[in-house]
Amino acid sequence: MAEFLTDVKTLRARARHQIERGPITEAYGADRERVIEVLNEALATEIVCVLRYKRHYYTATGIKASMVAAEFLQHADDEQGHVDQIALRITQLQGEPNFDPEGLATRSHSTYDEESELAAMIKEDLVAERIAIESYNEIIRWLSDKDPVTRRLMEDILAVEEEHADDLLNLLDDLD
Repeated sequence: MAEFLTDVKTLRARARHQIERGPITEAYGADRERVIEVLNEALATEIVCVLRYKRHYYTATGIKASMVAAEFLQHADDEQGHVDQIALRITQLQGEPNFDPEGLATRSHSTYDEESELAAMIKEDLVAERIAIESYNEIIRWLSDKDPVTRRLMEDILAVEEEHADDLLNLLDDLD
């Protein structure tokens, strides 16, 4: 029967080997460059979501606009938190977060929206959340056990995106 834990002497030797790689050890099982690329796509997606929610927050009008706008602002704040978390993870993987506005829309899985009618804004935000939910589910399955830290980050973000989708669906019901 194989030993479960590596002996301490071997662990210490491995820790000293390629010390400049920081948290990236021999145990890291994913294609780090591809993970960084995928995370930069998720980063772009979250940035576009922040921009879309902020626009909707500032331009929402109508009898129920203040209630809906407050939800837009909360979602924008949550998405900004995701931006920060993803950017941090990219740097932990010794990559560079891509904040370049050039090509932001093409790197993003979701789209920016300029709807002016409240229900249409909510629907476009719901579509964007559903896109994030589907793509983040794929990322989680792809990562599997090869990068549990990134997978857990994406699972946490996914939970918030699902909550946002539920909030938006409830807002649509309230408008009817």
